[in-house]
Amino acid sequence: MKVYGLIGYPLSHSFSKGFFAEKFAREGIQGCVYDSFSLPAITALADLIAKYGTELNGLNVTIPYKEAVIPYLDELSPAAAKMKAVNCIRFINGRKIGHNTDAIGFRRSLEPLLLPHHNKALVLGTGGAAKAVQYVLEALNIPYQLVSRQAGAHSIAYENITAEVIATHTLIINTTPLGMYPNVDAAPALPYDLMNEKHLLYDLVYNPAITTFLQKGADGGARIKNGHEMLILQAEASWEIWNETV
Repeated sequence: MKVYGLIGYPLSHSFSKGFFAEKFAREGIQGCVYDSFSLPAITALADLIAKYGTELNGLNVTIPYKEAVIPYLDELSPAAAKMKAVNCIRFINGRKIGHNTDAIGFRRSLEPLLLPHHNKALVLGTGGAAKAVQYVLEALNIPYQLVSRQAGAHSIAYENITAEVIATHTLIINTTPLGMYPNVDAAPALPYDLMNEKHLLYDLVYNPAITTFLQKGADGGARIKNGHEMLILQAEASWEIWNETV
């Protein structure tokens, strides 16, 4: 039996287990199982690996361990090393190799939506998911400004977002869990009334399908996209990595 799964905490919001169960059934993939492993601390990863041994072929990694998992790995892909964030682990010949398929899924989902005037971005949040978004924006030559609850060396605070910032940054990407079920009324503190049809709002959250962040943008005429397609694309990319021939 080949075991795959998802680690994070908590995992009540995850779609991965159902996605892979459907994939295995639809594509006639046998001898494989995908499960959710809720780990209260990343230190529990060692016990999980010991429990399944050589049967463990791959793991996905979600909040809050995309950065914390790195010291437990033997190697990083070049992209994961640059991002300093991992959401996919391949186990091969006793080695744990970290990859990042968030960037793959995000780029494949975002690119078809971009118009020439989407030439500056606001990235809401500075966690592991934001690292993948930054990596993609840099690859696409789109300058970005990080936004956090408190201003930092490389980020501004929400209260520093002026009318000019909103007008010039027409691509706005939410990488925070704000608005995720069950806290569906939460949303980043932005001047939504200044948004218009030139704006593209992308939310990595996918449950609910239309977050308060997206709805407020749409009310002003902005185009919107949630993270469901990105999630499917990154999951498929994980499967490709786990099954690459060596």
